Amino acid sequence: MERNLKNVLVISFGFLLLFTAYGGLQSLQSSLNSEEGLGVASLSVLYAALILSSMFLPPILIKKLGCKWTIAISMCCYIAFSLGNFYASWYTLIPTSVILGLGGAPLWSAKCTYLTIAGTSYAEKAGKNAKDIINQYFGVFFLVFQSSGIWGNLISSLILSQSSTKVEISEEDLECCGAYNCLTDTTNTTGSAKPSNSLIYTLLGVYTASGVLAVLLVIMFLDQIKSDQAETEKGKLEAPSFWSTFLATFRQLKDKRQCLLIPLTMYSGLEQGFLSGDYTKVYVTCALGIQYVGYVMICFAAVNSLCSLLFGKISQFTGRKLLFALATVTNTACIIALLLWKPHPKQLAVFFVFPALWGLSDAVWQTQTNGLYGILFEKHKEAAFANYRLWESLGFVIAFGYSTKLQAYIKLYILLSVLVLSMVTYGAVEYLEAKSSPETLTATKKENEGPFSQEACM
Repeated sequence: MERNLKNVLVISFGFLLLFTAYGGLQSLQSSLNSEEGLGVASLSVLYAALILSSMFLPPILIKKLGCKWTIAISMCCYIAFSLGNFYASWYTLIPTSVILGLGGAPLWSAKCTYLTIAGTSYAEKAGKNAKDIINQYFGVFFLVFQSSGIWGNLISSLILSQSSTKVEISEEDLECCGAYNCLTDTTNTTGSAKPSNSLIYTLLGVYTASGVLAVLLVIMFLDQIKSDQAETEKGKLEAPSFWSTFLATFRQLKDKRQCLLIPLTMYSGLEQGFLSGDYTKVYVTCALGIQYVGYVMICFAAVNSLCSLLFGKISQFTGRKLLFALATVTNTACIIALLLWKPHPKQLAVFFVFPALWGLSDAVWQTQTNGLYGILFEKHKEAAFANYRLWESLGFVIAFGYSTKLQAYIKLYILLSVLVLSMVTYGAVEYLEAKSSPETLTATKKENEGPFSQEACM
């Protein structure tokens, strides 16, 4: 147990170090690299590359390199993105975004494969239920990993708040903040001055060092999977070719329920993209300054983690419909309030209320939508979760793609429209499930158990 647990902790803290850097950088892209929308364009390209990567790269790399070296090499792709930010331009950020996107899917797939093999191996030796051990390992992983959102954003705020150029933002400049924002570069048109290059380089140096430490930790302390276990897992990975995976993903769309879940899955990407790409820029950076972005996103990450844990526990008592209703009401209220609110530095607490409520809603979208996919498509999990990755990533691509082209109020109306459509189509899915009553009892039982390992692999 000690050896396996050591490997689980090595992966967990490796991911913590890596995503401390990436999470902090993603939150800052729209504000830090706002010229001509470079930051959000790089994120849009990143998620487009992630879609392509998830279709064919994971099984190929894991088969050729094994889990340990797939994780290590994929982590280097994230470091490349940090390095690209040192001299941010279209010629450095876009290529490094593509590299990160291509490395993202193999990284998560190799992590899932490694934890699954480690859990199964220990369960066989100890004579325990493999599913229980695997769930415990994923629980340890996410307990450590989820805090990365807090540390990455805390580092950015602490470093960027050292800026000596504190500029008062005039009332006239504040008119460019909020839902009816000016489409010009708000970080330059308002008094929110861009941090000095020395501070930016310090921040990027810390993030790059964090990524390098993650790679060294994995290379030095993570055990390679034993050959017999690796061959067993590789055998499973040999089967799907690029075309078989590609075709299975789109064959899944013959299922009416899958088509009806597309709006809900895309909304998950759209709402996360709005918070990290638009709220941070046209509300927080514009009215308070870039140094507050980290603190605001810490609030989101903390509430999101706590609510994910809470909703995972209480869903067996409340059912998923009540939780979806709670998220819908909360998100709708936030969207309407953001349309009406004019951000002002004197209303500091309000800047933190919105990400907290957004974190509560997002916890429902993540946990319950993943769970719903696992329950509805039990016989075609791979194709179903490939569709989940595809449509959620497409939501990110769209959200970051139109970020600099549309005013915030138009994006909020788009969010509201997709949310309403999502709930209508989700209701149709629940209606179809209720009609097939014999399966409903089984599905409810499985929902209460929760497909944790499937959700973790996402």
